[in-house]
Amino acid sequence: MDPTPASKTRSIRGRGAADNPRNRFLPLALEREEWTRASDPDPGTRFLNDRSRSILSYNHSPDLGFDVSLNPYRGCETGCSYCYARPTHEYLGFSAGLDFETNILVKPEAPALLRRELASPKWQPQVIVLSGVTDPYQPIERRLRLTRRCLEVLAEARNPVGIVTKHHRVTRDIDVLERLAEYRAVCVQLSITTLDPVLQRKLEPRGSTPARRLDAISRLAAAGIPVGVNLAPVIPGLTDHEIPAIIEAAAAAGADRAMYIMLRLPFGVASLFEDWLARHFPDRKEKILNRMRAMRGGSLYESQYGKRMRGEGPFAEQVERMFSLARRRAGLVRRDYGLSTDHFRAPRVGPQLGLFE
Repeated sequence: MDPTPASKTRSIRGRGAADNPRNRFLPLALEREEWTRASDPDPGTRFLNDRSRSILSYNHSPDLGFDVSLNPYRGCETGCSYCYARPTHEYLGFSAGLDFETNILVKPEAPALLRRELASPKWQPQVIVLSGVTDPYQPIERRLRLTRRCLEVLAEARNPVGIVTKHHRVTRDIDVLERLAEYRAVCVQLSITTLDPVLQRKLEPRGSTPARRLDAISRLAAAGIPVGVNLAPVIPGLTDHEIPAIIEAAAAAGADRAMYIMLRLPFGVASLFEDWLARHFPDRKEKILNRMRAMRGGSLYESQYGKRMRGEGPFAEQVERMFSLARRRAGLVRRDYGLSTDHFRAPRVGPQLGLFE
């Protein structure tokens, strides 16, 4: 019998993935032996310029609740082992594994591109989500401040924005968020997967601790900024039992809304997550995967709208009941934030426009 590959038994500190699986679009793959030894250090992070000429992405998914998103970064150093966005890196020629969290593309022109798009006569004011794919407050945001500068453009235009993040760093921008809140033009969702800091560090190596995320909810609520909790993802057999405790803690911190999304494992994420389970929870691996298959019609992923975010079957129904009961007890009644476009004004795109104001 062949010995278990080292990549199946070791982890790299601060990283969710342990290796680089093959890119499904490329016929050739490079296997780096130095990344298959347990003693290997963190391969480090590279930041690459992304010279995209547009910044807003559009979708037509009935599951999402928004049509437009803004991503200042591609790839995410947060390193969530389960991230559904990992396969997007394959379109860039990278792997969905370590590459996703160690090769980060940054969009230095994002604020200027956003200003141009909001100033266009073609722009129809609507909610923009920051960010639909990767976390807008991942570690590099501390230095580059691209998310903050985009928020400043949105605040100038009074265009509504929804923010989803796992990072306490969002509180740095409370001053800008307060300006948006004056016009009912902002809401924030803190994603909390678990309240266990040890498990969180394994799941989301460079995300804020659960205590810090609850503190972020408290700070945002105290500033009058609508804030909710996003239980995403719920991992059956690993974190689903925490649903009531997470909702109770978030409500106590000041959250006024709660939602959840069931774990999704598209394309190569399934094998990456299986590898993660083998490294961290080998005794629970089969139980968790079997629960996933029971919710996904025998597979680890279901792409059909209406099913992919929740799953189906007895286990999915049990999670839904648990969540609904916990939310009612906490007083977090499902409701829309009612973000408004009534106060939108096109931002200036050059100093010459000031002559006509």
